[in-house]
Amino acid sequence: MEKGRRLHVSDPQPASPAPAPPLAPFQSRFLLPRYWGIWLGFALLWCLTFLPWPAQRQLGCWIGELVWQLGKKRRNDTLTNLRLCFPELSEEARTDMAVDVFRNAGIGLFESLNAWYKPSHFHRKVTIAGLHHLTEAQAEGKSILLLGAHYTMLDAGGLICRQFFPAAIVYRPQNNPLLEWLISHARQRLYSQQLDHDNMRGLVRALRNKQIVWYTPDQDFGLRQGIMAPFFGVPAATITATRRLAALDQSAVMAIHFYRQDDKRPHYHITITRALDHYPSADVLADTTRVNQLLESLIRIAPDQYMWFHRRFKTRPPGEASVYLRSP
Repeated sequence: MEKGRRLHVSDPQPASPAPAPPLAPFQSRFLLPRYWGIWLGFALLWCLTFLPWPAQRQLGCWIGELVWQLGKKRRNDTLTNLRLCFPELSEEARTDMAVDVFRNAGIGLFESLNAWYKPSHFHRKVTIAGLHHLTEAQAEGKSILLLGAHYTMLDAGGLICRQFFPAAIVYRPQNNPLLEWLISHARQRLYSQQLDHDNMRGLVRALRNKQIVWYTPDQDFGLRQGIMAPFFGVPAATITATRRLAALDQSAVMAIHFYRQDDKRPHYHITITRALDHYPSADVLADTTRVNQLLESLIRIAPDQYMWFHRRFKTRPPGEASVYLRSP
């Protein structure tokens, strides 16, 4: 494929990676009454995947608008993040963007459900740019650390990428054991492997086995695991594990972005950036800033499809007060 050219796939053509480790088995306690609400909720969501896309989209918008109205904390956090990151916009424009973030999160719920239970929804609707960056690195025998971010499409991103390449994903397990079982089993068709974010040994093994490892370094985990580095021009606690992981196997480090280009007749586009040159370097702050700037440039493509409701700036530089309103 020529550099920069977009590749279109009419139907999913998933690769055939090595078998993943077995998932956790079903537990008889999942049948206890305490879990019946979760079973009922998943059954209802599964039924909703049979609705036509216009109905799913409208329901997603309504759910997002409802959460916007009722979720005061998330609403305030989102508005604070947008105020910090987009000071050039008017307050009205930032509010409109914030509402769209919640609508897209609602739509993303249905896109994830379709990825789990009705993948045909994405047939003939996906293009990709930059795939050659990934295949060239693989041809050179390199493992790949694929940097993502928390976009509202959620697991739909995993499915559309699976049409082009398999990837192991690093994720945080659900606290509820039944939710974790249900979600991990739904995801098994999307990712070649699911790695607990605390399973560093498994993550390193995947890289040394020359796998593509999907890693999301865009959240605030405090300064025990990171340093302060600018994100949208605002100091943010940013993990430094990215550069350490890259150094373990001299992995090619590139970023991935995906977004929906049309709501009513959705088309999905994936972008893969070229690998970072001379990364990691001897300068921790410079490396961390480069990653933040790379993710920022991709988020700006469709900023209302990023999860701005996370407290990205929870950790503050010494002496600075929290930028977020205190919960009542």
